Amino acid sequence: MYVRTKKNHSGSISVVVVSKSSGKYKEVKRFGVADSREGVELLCDTAQKWIKTYAGQQELDFDDNKGRELEETERVINNMDAVLINGTQLLLDRIYDDVGFNRIPDKILRHLVIARVSYPASKLATTEYLKSYYDEDIDLNNIYRYMDKLYNTQQELVQQISVEHTCKIWGGKIGLMFYDVTTLYFETAKTDDLREPGFSKDGKTAESQVVLGLLVSEGGYPLSYSLFNGSQYEDYTMIPMIDDFKERFSLGKDFIVVADSGLMNRTNVDLLRKAGYKYVIGARIKSEGSDVKKWILGQNKEDNHYPEYKRSNSERLILSYSQARAKKDAYNRERGIVRLRKAYKSGKLTKQQVNRRGYNKFLEISKDVEVAISQQKIAEDSKWDGLKGYITNTNLNAEKVIAEYNGLWVVERAFRVSKGSLEMRPMFHFTEHRIEAHVCICFVAYKVYKELERIIKEKNIGMSVTKTLETAKIITTIRVKMPENGKFYTKTLFLTDKHRAIQQLFDITDEVK
Repeated sequence: MYVRTKKNHSGSISVVVVSKSSGKYKEVKRFGVADSREGVELLCDTAQKWIKTYAGQQELDFDDNKGRELEETERVINNMDAVLINGTQLLLDRIYDDVGFNRIPDKILRHLVIARVSYPASKLATTEYLKSYYDEDIDLNNIYRYMDKLYNTQQELVQQISVEHTCKIWGGKIGLMFYDVTTLYFETAKTDDLREPGFSKDGKTAESQVVLGLLVSEGGYPLSYSLFNGSQYEDYTMIPMIDDFKERFSLGKDFIVVADSGLMNRTNVDLLRKAGYKYVIGARIKSEGSDVKKWILGQNKEDNHYPEYKRSNSERLILSYSQARAKKDAYNRERGIVRLRKAYKSGKLTKQQVNRRGYNKFLEISKDVEVAISQQKIAEDSKWDGLKGYITNTNLNAEKVIAEYNGLWVVERAFRVSKGSLEMRPMFHFTEHRIEAHVCICFVAYKVYKELERIIKEKNIGMSVTKTLETAKIITTIRVKMPENGKFYTKTLFLTDKHRAIQQLFDITDEVK
């Protein structure tokens, strides 16, 4: 039984108690007619009290209970306003706020970042996704206008928030700072001041590109980024970016720069040292002077043995040997030699083959352009198998220096996630402002991705970010309109074991709005 109100032709409202049995409604008791809201509420209260008394005096039959349940279920379903497949939005909204990006007042950035993490696509496809799954109606033109605004006003704040959050994670300081570069290509050969062909890390030699420099902390948390002209020599990107980073965020020099040997020429190393930075970098041991190379090749080749060569400029060259790395070096060289034998089995060299890249270094070229594989060069090269060098001006012990350098994989992973999971490239924007804005959106998305990864690990959920997002994508929220007061009741459903496994990542409660 329940109370029902019915509007009469005269405009008054009748209040009755009805029941439903075997699919049929039955009027149990009429409580009167009222013309005002207050009068109706008074009659409803009286009717509700009567139901409690009546239900206590009589035993309702089973069919009546079933009918009442069905009726209530139908009422809820008929008043359902929306079913949203918004698990990823609810999850990533929380992560976005936890990092501090809610300090940026524009909702468009939030939507673009969350869509980039959960469903990376073109801006047009993003608007369709937001509407279909999150009930967010964003005009494509508004997105493009916002990208121009993002370039002009909010890039600095984005990086400031990222730096502050990373410092908070590591107890107030950066500690280690890893630097590396990659390239982002466009599906076009057109060029301008920013987009130009250059050495492509994606093997896209025909397309124009830009060079992206990225600074990350220990653990791979992004700190800052810069875009350079696509033809920029990568060695020249590091020092200006580190100097700019230090000045913009007033960090002093209380951090150690870690970089790969590919970025480090002697000029860069000298600039780092003269600027007062501490560093751990990969050494180009085969390019050292004759005295140092003689010292290197004279060391015992033992695992976990780290001899040091001290320079006059307070640098230390630390040498390591790995038997596993030696086997890999020998295997790779043998594969290269097999390819050489196949390519030059005629003993002749074509014009297209004249280069010194790869394992062509083992070739001897005579005046009449005949080639032969030099066994002496192969033997010389094998002496370096398993050896790797590290240069540092810190006081860290050798094991710590090598461990810090090996952390460079976090930058490589940052590029891999950004290019793969977040689909940063290829890029389809063709103005400098929107190219910069697109990279900024991807930078924020990667920061959110990394924070989600950290929280998953912290809560011992035992799932990857990819698996967590896949699970969140099938979590739904229902929204029911309550006809009596016109408000909406929303509830997020965690129906399966997988849903419940990640429920602690969500910070939501049932709401009435």
